[in-house]
Amino acid sequence: MTNTSAEPTVPGARDSGTPGGARGGAGRELVTANGRTTIADHVVAKIAGMAAREVDGVHRMGGGSARAFGAVRDRVSGGGSTSSAARGVAVEVGERQAAIDIDLVVEYGVAIPDLAGAVRRNVIHGVERMTGLEVTEVNITVDDIHLPDDSDDSESGDDSEPRVR
Repeated sequence: MTNTSAEPTVPGARDSGTPGGARGGAGRELVTANGRTTIADHVVAKIAGMAAREVDGVHRMGGGSARAFGAVRDRVSGGGSTSSAARGVAVEVGERQAAIDIDLVVEYGVAIPDLAGAVRRNVIHGVERMTGLEVTEVNITVDDIHLPDDSDDSESGDDSEPRVR
């Protein structure tokens, strides 16, 4: 038979025999009689950042200064995608809840309210599924819009004739 449960399974974990939480999977307790699970803020930020990037129409994460600082940090440290996973994401994590703020650069032509809704749903689903924390809010700030001709401006300018002499 196949497992039809919506709960993610962890290999090697023992079933405690208690039913799932009131929120259908997201209500798993982090504080139990058997111990406490603490999830660091940067872990939640990385999960939220990766979930936001999965949505079509998100060009980049972070405001202008966060992107500039992150680019410098990545060049100096040689950081890869995991070091930038939380760029543009700020979180506040409690024992049972998390609040998330996200800065985005969106692709031109995308309906921003629809994109914000999709990002919000994906972030809430990802964080609640992976951490068991209840996400109380996801605040989204659109800092910029990426225009189709924004990339390769320096290359196209070198070969063209000057407009004035």
